[in-house]
Amino acid sequence: MSQPSYNVEIKKLPGNEDIMLPQKMSELAAGFDLYAAVEEPLTIEPGQRMLVPTGFAMAMPPELEAQIRPRSGLAYKHGITCLNSPGTIDADYRGEVKVLLANLGQAPFTITRNERIAQMVFQVVPRVSLGQVTELSDTERGAGGFGHTGTK
Repeated sequence: MSQPSYNVEIKKLPGNEDIMLPQKMSELAAGFDLYAAVEEPLTIEPGQRMLVPTGFAMAMPPELEAQIRPRSGLAYKHGITCLNSPGTIDADYRGEVKVLLANLGQAPFTITRNERIAQMVFQVVPRVSLGQVTELSDTERGAGGFGHTGTK
């Protein structure tokens, strides 16, 4: 059974002709790597966060959203992660894609132009209708929340 295919339009923004467009680094990769479109090297100090431009905008069909996620290597080696992760880009957004990076490491981290900084994964968004009711059906779990299934 073949999977549906979706076309996403990518536009390089002026002054970013040298920036790599999002790309998969292997055939079966789920995410497209995103590249920094910083004018000059940008240093993120420990505990600091920065909004990093990518140099492109895009148009997705209404069935999709794009999720911005950390790169595992940057997270493991340097403590660099994405805040608000996964960050959501809605199908009707047409501005520059930017990545909110945070340095959870113990040393400053410098980002250079065209460096891979995050990954973007596309997801299908179901159409959902919310309906207000006065009662909800019962389940075994009920209202059990955080930690309700055990002590560990």
